[in-house]
Amino acid sequence: MNKLVVAAAAAGISFESVHSAPLPEASADDVGVSQQSLAKLDEFFAREIASERVPGAVVAIARDGKLIYYKAYGQLDPPKGTSMRLDAIFALASMTKPMVAVAGLSLTEQGRLPLRAKLTDYYPQFANMKVAVPQPDGSLEFEAQSSPIYIHDLYRHTSGLTYGAPNSDQVARLYPDFAAPPIKGDKEAFIEGITKLPLAHQPGTEFEYGFSTDVLGAVVEQVSGQRLGDYLADNLWKPIGMLDATFHLSTSQRERLARPFSNDPLTGKPQSIELLGSPTRFDCGGAGAFATVGDYVRFGQMLLNGGELDGQRVLGPKTVHHMISNHLGPEIKNKVGNVEPHRAGFGFGLGVAVRISDGLSAVPGNPGEFTWTGAYGTQFFCDPKERLIVVVGTAAPGEIRKYYREQVQNIVYAAIIR
Repeated sequence: MNKLVVAAAAAGISFESVHSAPLPEASADDVGVSQQSLAKLDEFFAREIASERVPGAVVAIARDGKLIYYKAYGQLDPPKGTSMRLDAIFALASMTKPMVAVAGLSLTEQGRLPLRAKLTDYYPQFANMKVAVPQPDGSLEFEAQSSPIYIHDLYRHTSGLTYGAPNSDQVARLYPDFAAPPIKGDKEAFIEGITKLPLAHQPGTEFEYGFSTDVLGAVVEQVSGQRLGDYLADNLWKPIGMLDATFHLSTSQRERLARPFSNDPLTGKPQSIELLGSPTRFDCGGAGAFATVGDYVRFGQMLLNGGELDGQRVLGPKTVHHMISNHLGPEIKNKVGNVEPHRAGFGFGLGVAVRISDGLSAVPGNPGEFTWTGAYGTQFFCDPKERLIVVVGTAAPGEIRKYYREQVQNIVYAAIIR
């Protein structure tokens, strides 16, 4: 039996199945991390689960390419009372985005998808989108695009596309919810619908989190001639052993799905993860993938290795370096902290947020750290300086997920002693 699973059992952490470690294992103390301090993660999740603030979680930590922590807590399916398991499958939501960025960059490496290419080269409809200009009386006026949307803008969320938010500004209220497009229609309906909406700002001028990566996924399909999930399977998931990564779950995979509480523990209002029960009609590059925590640890390690894992190269080291560098220059309004308040001091690269300065952030880390999260409760961050990867899976679609992200990062960094 996996020694980390044995340790989990000894600590009273529930799991249903033994799952092979996604990376070679090592003792935390042997790689400069205090095992005693990491035990505070056990205490933290024990408190939160006992308080019914989160149903369960899976946490994996790797340093120096070695897995030093891999545990499952609480419940997989609260209504059924089944225990969380290490091979639980999580709806990744926006943690789909970094994988789609890798897919796009693999095409760039083939000379097939330049970052400076115009989006209209692939979908001419985007040329017709106007830019909304809010007026003092609450109305909108519209102006032409002063610059085209480039593929580069899709990676760094500077396209002007946004997400639907009913309690937000006039433009966001016109857009659909982030998870709606693949449920409501096919890819063609998504492109047709979104190009009839106004842009939130001029392309290339502001970081505006939204449907940019969904559109990038559609571009990957257009260039590769494959469905997005098939291209990812051939060029990322299968080569590095992300065994459960998919856009479309099998019957056996559905039995391992992590599910949330029926009601939000903070508000008491009903909550759900719509993608768990609704069939999707296209592979949504912004929010539609599923995977295990173990799968995502392998993805993070591949990036930390400069694009290679276990002899399988996905991207070149220079391409990965470019991906995890800040691409929000001084001419671009940086609103990354609007998405996650603890990310002051972060910019944005090609599909990932990138820490660009010491201090400022509410959580510890080093410049060069890259990260992203998912609206359903998933989290990952990689710190090249510390040779560190942390992946957390929860089924917690409410605001409480932001609390976990901060606390996990605080506890992990406090445990690094050399």
